Amino acid sequence: MHEMAIAEGILGIALKTMDENAATRVARVNLLVGEMAGVECESLRFCFAALTKGTAADGAALSIERVPLIGRCGACGREQPIERYSFLCPSCRSGALEIISGRELKVESLEVD
Repeated sequence: MHEMAIAEGILGIALKTMDENAATRVARVNLLVGEMAGVECESLRFCFAALTKGTAADGAALSIERVPLIGRCGACGREQPIERYSFLCPSCRSGALEIISGRELKVESLEVD
């Protein structure tokens, strides 16, 4: 379950940021998780809640924004959603798609007290 390792990394970032800003508690962690990141969001929530027990992030909300998989065609230049992992441009059928979003796994922001 790699979600546990991800949750550990998120908690580490949150606690370090809290310390750097002389805060006493982490209230919320806002994440961006790309469609292609391979993260099970409910599993990540469960792991994060388990890891934060007894820490300064105990009870912190974990807000997850899913980022769609979007590609830009190198041939026709159109930006479009990539559906069912079909990496051919839906407009011109070129295979020259560049992924421009959907692989993110990022702590976007934190709320601390």
